[in-house]
Amino acid sequence: MSEETGTEEVHSAASTLFDLRTVIALLFGVYGVLLVIIGIVNSTPEQLAKSAGIHMNLWAGIVMLVLAAIFFAWVRLRPTVAAKG
Repeated sequence: MSEETGTEEVHSAASTLFDLRTVIALLFGVYGVLLVIIGIVNSTPEQLAKSAGIHMNLWAGIVMLVLAAIFFAWVRLRPTVAAKG
């Protein structure tokens, strides 16, 4: 009558969907896309003069998209596990 006290790993869709890393990745992705679009469409010479010729919205959007991709990769490579017990 011995019972195993080990824990089993359980992956669920809800734990992955509501993982904080997923939410952060979605936010960075949405804001990144918006900034890239604004950086491409709405660049004026006055804005470029203020930022020393650098498309700040475009580059900030690209950085946010890269960060979102890193967070999504992190979620896929190291998913959260819930202990069954």
